[in-house]
Amino acid sequence: MSYDLVIFDNDGVLVDSEPISNSILAGYLSELGHPTTYEESLRDYMGSAVHRVHDLVLDRTGRRLPDDFDNTLHARVFAAFERELKPVTGVSDVLGWLVAAGVPYCVASSSTHERIGVGHRATGLDEWFEAEWIFSAQDVGRGKPAPDLFLHAAERMGVPAERCVVIEDSPLGVQAAKAAGMDVYGFTAMMSAEKLVGADAFFSDMGELPGMLA
Repeated sequence: MSYDLVIFDNDGVLVDSEPISNSILAGYLSELGHPTTYEESLRDYMGSAVHRVHDLVLDRTGRRLPDDFDNTLHARVFAAFERELKPVTGVSDVLGWLVAAGVPYCVASSSTHERIGVGHRATGLDEWFEAEWIFSAQDVGRGKPAPDLFLHAAERMGVPAERCVVIEDSPLGVQAAKAAGMDVYGFTAMMSAEKLVGADAFFSDMGELPGMLA
């Protein structure tokens, strides 16, 4: 095994949440008078914490989002997760392979702990993760593309950054992993390799990952 710790992003890597959450985000921003397409939401916000939405809207329009924006957005997303969310195809097999191989793994996500938990319970992935293996942008001062979250996860898991590999599907996540001094494998199920600039390797099917890690 080439690495001592596998760090998974959550949305789009473990749970197939990006189509759901970005459709809701684009719709809500448009409803508030900030016309946003699904494609624009993916481009601007995929892989980031919700504070990036506030920052970009303020920067572009000079207007602040409502005080209850986060709560309303999360309520809509959580309700959709309960109805629709599925795990990424093949990810349970990957986690089972890591357990059998004795390789530690964890989650480092821009999402809140609450959102991660809702998604994992809805998809049954909660059985694969102990609470102390789950890290959120809430735990650090700066989210992706800053390296803080990945460095925090590695420190808490007791593994040097250079012995970690990150599994990411967003440009911001790839930037964060490289800034942390970690290798990063780009999952191209939603974004092409050309958009995941800087990743060390690419794969489009979770079934490929064990062979790349072995």
